[in-house]
Amino acid sequence: MSAAPVEYPEPSYEEPAPLTLLEEADKFMELNPGYRAEIIGGILTVTPPPDSAHARSLTRLMLPFLAAGLSGGETEVLQAIGLWLHDGPEDDDFTIPDLAVVDADIDEHLVKNACYDPIAFRLVLEVTSSNYNNDLRLKIGAYARAMVPVYVIVNRKHQRLHVLTDPSDGEYTNHRVYAPGELATLPDSLGAKVTLDVEEVLAAGRPQPKKTAPQEQELATEESSPEE
Repeated sequence: MSAAPVEYPEPSYEEPAPLTLLEEADKFMELNPGYRAEIIGGILTVTPPPDSAHARSLTRLMLPFLAAGLSGGETEVLQAIGLWLHDGPEDDDFTIPDLAVVDADIDEHLVKNACYDPIAFRLVLEVTSSNYNNDLRLKIGAYARAMVPVYVIVNRKHQRLHVLTDPSDGEYTNHRVYAPGELATLPDSLGAKVTLDVEEVLAAGRPQPKKTAPQEQELATEESSPEE
């Protein structure tokens, strides 16, 4: 009796399929906690973790929106909520704005990947970080194409506040720049009257000076005093 030959399957040398841009973004954020990955115009962009001044500015900014009653009724005021842009070559574009005013039924507008349809957004707001050009250039066009009614930028680098409104044909037709000392009143389309004190907002986003300990102050005074 002869033994039948044993056949072994040939090993497969196929390389795994490359990750999609959306999978790359998710993987990056998983491996780099605190970083924010977004896809704008089919390009993966990364924002470093915010510094304390960025966080302080964002906290200060929430107050006038909350005081106007924009949270808990027809709208909500939310931080770092994903906005699906429908704008990339593979339809995977999304951003995560620092602050947003959204309709109260936002949960009904989930698209995928914890991102929501822009139709539920009344306002998006960004506080600039080291990659401020993303907020001042890339995102202006992205939010306008998504027809987000109001886009506010706290421009910490140039100490200005930008309010962009009336999106049409992929751009905002109204762009107002405010300087410290001015008040910026946002459109009534938010559902309530909100006025931002530009100096207060920008001051909150500036790094705070280092406080000198009492012992160091006393020593500095002694060293600077003229000898008798």
